Amino acid sequence: MGKQQHIVVLSGAGVSAESGIQTFRDGDGLWENHNVHDVATPEAWQRDPELVLRFYNERRQQIRKAAPNAAHKAIAHLEDGFKVTVITQNIDDLHERGGSSEVLHLHGEIGKARSTLDDRLVINLGQSDIYPGDLCDKGSQLRPHIVWFGEDVPMYPIAHEITQTADLVIVVGTSLQVQPASFLASAAPYHVARIVVDPKASADTPAFYLRDAAGVAMPVLVDYLLENGIEDLSGIPGLQHN
Repeated sequence: MGKQQHIVVLSGAGVSAESGIQTFRDGDGLWENHNVHDVATPEAWQRDPELVLRFYNERRQQIRKAAPNAAHKAIAHLEDGFKVTVITQNIDDLHERGGSSEVLHLHGEIGKARSTLDDRLVINLGQSDIYPGDLCDKGSQLRPHIVWFGEDVPMYPIAHEITQTADLVIVVGTSLQVQPASFLASAAPYHVARIVVDPKASADTPAFYLRDAAGVAMPVLVDYLLENGIEDLSGIPGLQHN
């Protein structure tokens, strides 16, 4: 039996949005009516940690009430025929709850907290939230386990290395026009196909693309790949190329 083929799924905010999770809007710099610089930067944390904690507590409670959608479940279903690694920009756990077993979070996980003194001290919050005075074992305030604007992305080199082993890359809920999806997609070997699932995809999209919502396109795409494999993509319903 040959080596199992490896599909890398690069997922972004559009996948979570279909589960009702509001996301940062690039156009006006707002996230749930907060300026991102007031809630999602190291400077915001220094200036008003209570506001930052309250903001992420509200996001966490919202995410707990959300359910995985058809796209999350379809991506998990891919594991029936392939090795699948999900590399997501999303901080929620909907891929895991949808059934995916290998998920790398580029921008952190809202369901976890970490020490402000030692980045290696990370804890699962379970059903808890973070409040002023909640301390790590070393006595420092806990913060959300999130990569804020202006901070390094420690998981990026690992994601880059994983993508280099891909036999197929699927980009969903984000665009190949933006980082880090554009950089990661280009990390795959030159001959490897990239499929972009994006309602706004156009002839400028430098890949195969499906111009549809993730929850509509992914189940169809996954069913095709499980039945036909990844060698011939020409029969995928709705697939276009520039």
